[in-house]
Amino acid sequence: MTDALSTLTLSLDSGGDVVIKLRNDLAPGHVAHIAALADEGFYDGLTFHRVIPGFMAQGGCPTGTGTGGSKKPNLKAEFSAEPHKRGTASMARSSSPDSANSQFFICFDNSAFLDGNYTVWGEVTSGMDFIDALPKGEPPKTPGKILKAVAA
Repeated sequence: MTDALSTLTLSLDSGGDVVIKLRNDLAPGHVAHIAALADEGFYDGLTFHRVIPGFMAQGGCPTGTGTGGSKKPNLKAEFSAEPHKRGTASMARSSSPDSANSQFFICFDNSAFLDGNYTVWGEVTSGMDFIDALPKGEPPKTPGKILKAVAA
């Protein structure tokens, strides 16, 4: 039950757990989708394939290239006025607003130019230092990994 879910914990190989407060109030469809993927073990072992200092860390691609997604259907956009700031978890997508699937990103810094154009679904409440510690690059030479993702 999506309403009961409050967090997504990403255990990273960069040293520890990142706890993300799930924003059912902003993006209930995205939260349910991400939680279902986490429950299925979809994110376990996937990398952060695009990590740009001062901007964001992107993961959730099963191919590690930024071109893949899950077998689930793409999501309808749930854009909001919530700002993209340090610790914001938001969905990656193609140029189509309704193309988000499994890939997401976490902002390192304020990224107001994304506001209203990408679906914000969570906010890091602890462990942002483990996102900061991810290897940088597009893709990184040795990408950081999600060891386990758990929605609770």
